[in-house]
Amino acid sequence: MRDLFRLDGKVALITGSSRGIGRAIAEAMAAFGARVVVSSRKPAACEEVRDAIVAKGGEAIVVPCNIGSKDDLQRLVDETKKAYGAVDVLVCNAAVNPHFGPSQEIPDRAFDKVMESNIRSNHWLCQMTIPDMAARGGGVVVIVSSIGGLKGSEKLGAYGISKAADMQMARNLAVEWGPKNVRVNCIAPGLVRTDFAKALWENPAIYENTVRTYPLRRIGEPREIAGAAVFLASAAGSFTTGQTIVIDGGSTISG
Repeated sequence: MRDLFRLDGKVALITGSSRGIGRAIAEAMAAFGARVVVSSRKPAACEEVRDAIVAKGGEAIVVPCNIGSKDDLQRLVDETKKAYGAVDVLVCNAAVNPHFGPSQEIPDRAFDKVMESNIRSNHWLCQMTIPDMAARGGGVVVIVSSIGGLKGSEKLGAYGISKAADMQMARNLAVEWGPKNVRVNCIAPGLVRTDFAKALWENPAIYENTVRTYPLRRIGEPREIAGAAVFLASAAGSFTTGQTIVIDGGSTISG
């Protein structure tokens, strides 16, 4: 049964993989045999992840990328193909949230940045990779969404809109490309201990108010999200497509 989760021979391209959930996914996929492409805006941070993977016997390269640039994204895909020949697994993890507050107060530029980074970049990457996956007989896309896309928020309105759109993108692409054996799914984490979500967990008052309704009474750790990505990328998830897997300590099922 362990072979169901193996990723030997697969090439996994993971955006936003220099820290947090992206890094945990990169390290987990490498541990299960994938050749990993580590990518974010900061080369040094990516190199640290690559070195950690290699030190444990895995294989990885670094291709820095700004997801807001279509040219950068195309270069990311091209460099991956140049190094490894193909993209078998695409993980769209990179995202931004430049505004924490009511939607009424978000500047236009901040709203645009959320939509461009969290939706359009994923759309572009899928356009750049899925046709090749289909031509080779199949592939996998995993979009890291959020439970923010499943519920309203007084502080994260635009971010939630973008994450709901990611879930719909996965459903649409799953329908379009399923006949070509390309599977597209989302993971929707709850509050996870990452730098990205620091505003939500480093404040003791916000933290306590949040976890008191979680059945597990704690927030998640990045490694607890990575297993779902491995499942979706592997043979274990071969009959799963168009779905959103919620990993949130039970927060969406409780008051």
